[in-house]
Amino acid sequence: MDIVIGILFMLGLMPFEVTTAAGDGGVFCDNLRLVSATLPNKTSSSSQHYATDAAGQDPDVAYVLALCRGDVNGSACGECVADTLRTLNDQCGVYNGGTYFNGSCTVAYSFQNLLEPSNAEEPFERWNVNNITGDAENVRFIAGLIGELLSETVRTAAGEARRFATGVLDTGRTFPLVRSMAQCTPDLSAGDCLTCLRRLTGMINSTMAVRMGGQMHVIRCYFRYEAYLFYEGQPMVRLTGVAAPPLAPVSPTNTKSKRHKSKLWIIPIVLIPVVVFFCFIIYFGCQRKHRKGKLGLQESRTENLQGEEDLVLGLEGKNPEFSVFDFDRVLEATSNFSEENKLGQGGFGAVYKGQFSDGMDIAVKRLATHSGQGLIEFRNEVKLIAKLQHRNLVRLLGCCSHGEEKILVYEFLPNKSLDFFIFDENKRALLDWYKRLEIIEGIGHGLLYLHKHSRLSVIHRDLKPSNILLDSEMNPKISDFGLARIFSSNSTEGNKTRRVVGTYGYMAPEYASLGLFSIKSDVFSFGVLFLEILSGKRNSGFNHSGDFINLIGFAWSLWGEGRWVELMDETLVSENHSAEMMRCINIALLCVQENAADRPTMSDVVAMLSSKTMVLSEPKHPAYFNVRVANQEQSGVTSVNDLTISVISAR
Repeated sequence: MDIVIGILFMLGLMPFEVTTAAGDGGVFCDNLRLVSATLPNKTSSSSQHYATDAAGQDPDVAYVLALCRGDVNGSACGECVADTLRTLNDQCGVYNGGTYFNGSCTVAYSFQNLLEPSNAEEPFERWNVNNITGDAENVRFIAGLIGELLSETVRTAAGEARRFATGVLDTGRTFPLVRSMAQCTPDLSAGDCLTCLRRLTGMINSTMAVRMGGQMHVIRCYFRYEAYLFYEGQPMVRLTGVAAPPLAPVSPTNTKSKRHKSKLWIIPIVLIPVVVFFCFIIYFGCQRKHRKGKLGLQESRTENLQGEEDLVLGLEGKNPEFSVFDFDRVLEATSNFSEENKLGQGGFGAVYKGQFSDGMDIAVKRLATHSGQGLIEFRNEVKLIAKLQHRNLVRLLGCCSHGEEKILVYEFLPNKSLDFFIFDENKRALLDWYKRLEIIEGIGHGLLYLHKHSRLSVIHRDLKPSNILLDSEMNPKISDFGLARIFSSNSTEGNKTRRVVGTYGYMAPEYASLGLFSIKSDVFSFGVLFLEILSGKRNSGFNHSGDFINLIGFAWSLWGEGRWVELMDETLVSENHSAEMMRCINIALLCVQENAADRPTMSDVVAMLSSKTMVLSEPKHPAYFNVRVANQEQSGVTSVNDLTISVISAR
């Protein structure tokens, strides 16, 4: 019987309740009946399907709150509230307060004001009895995507006027679509709604995280996810996970014959390339006697450009959302790359705002024709971004190759880059605590996707505020993949390069000094960026009264002395979030630790940001805490793109 009831609960076909202390009915129950007579109609007729009411005088006041799911119509809402109130009235003599989560609606009643905030309220939770199946890697992959789905749904719900959102996740594997829902009472502010929902999602432990479905409710907010459809209408959030392609099966019976055949082909496979190679040597040797060096250079350059053209055209065929734009169309969109349309100057070229004839706004990155590195970065960025899709990565719409012109066309993001806000004394006041947390978490999810969940596992290598763009809702999007590198998703070990590229102040120490880079290099850059968002101060060219060397050293000194609040941007200090602020500084300092092995992965960072209860380790001393980072104007080896280094030889 218990199993049947549990299944009905999970399917939303049977109400469940949380009740409070027993009472003796009387005047309180009479007042509850008075409210019950009018509340269903008030709730169903409300545009937000939400209403509160009270009747009576102390100590017998009956407070009642009703909220319908955002996807039900007015008629169904009224019926649900009315049915639930009939049940509450029937039990009023037994319980003098309780909350019913009845599938399509939530109804709460109490002798205390239900609108007064309470962090002590214990949530009602119910989890699917079945776990995600498969090997450990598959379970972690799907559980991580579900966590990301809930995080996105929660953020979307808090940002909607109705404080309601639904979502769907396609894991890309043999796993059903996962649906999600989150809702708050619409009288809550966006920040309070986000706090309420994050409190619930932060309670998800490792046991809960691998369940096929679950839900957690308090009076003012709840979330739910299931591996089946349980809401009406189209999802407001869509996430996709990409699974690795299966390996082709090998038939044991054919192995011996295949091995034998392969031996027979060794001779022609070896001889043919050798013969062709020597033919080319002889041919081009003769030709060089009759050509000038300048002509040879010109032809080589033409071949290189044609090769890039072929690469771009090949990508267009593989990705239907990627286009190769006509150069004349780009010229028209940007008014011939006019100064009025120029948005900024990067290390490899300028960026312009443009608008196509259909009204679509674009951002055009025009690579500098004199930069030999620019051609490499162009090819790199096209190959990478065309295959990456995530809400926290800037979207590459296409590119254009015309003679020496190399052009990348991106979606246009109206709020420019993060540095435009956090380092401006007036504009950073527009970013309250909740918005900064959203930006930090968004960047974290974008990096996690690059490192772990994308089709290509990618190290960005140049994460900094100017490479974080903001859309119309101030959601962050990681941009500029010209320096990015693909790495093996099965390893966090570093790769080594003799050509160190990046930006002073954001480079991990092992990368700057030895040329070693790994996903932990990006974690270090994220930690510096994290501190800059919290403080509103630059790590590059840090300027503060006293003997502090840089922002990292300043943060480390304040942390050790228990004066961490002095690090925070003064516009945030008045906000009552001291526990969260201290936790964030702790996470940021963990990211900038000197040894790469001591730094968390982005999976760990996202988990720490999502949970208020996860125990954090104490950070060790960070890198560069006693090294001064040069100011932009003081460095002679950098480009104009916020200290982007062109070439540094590693020791």
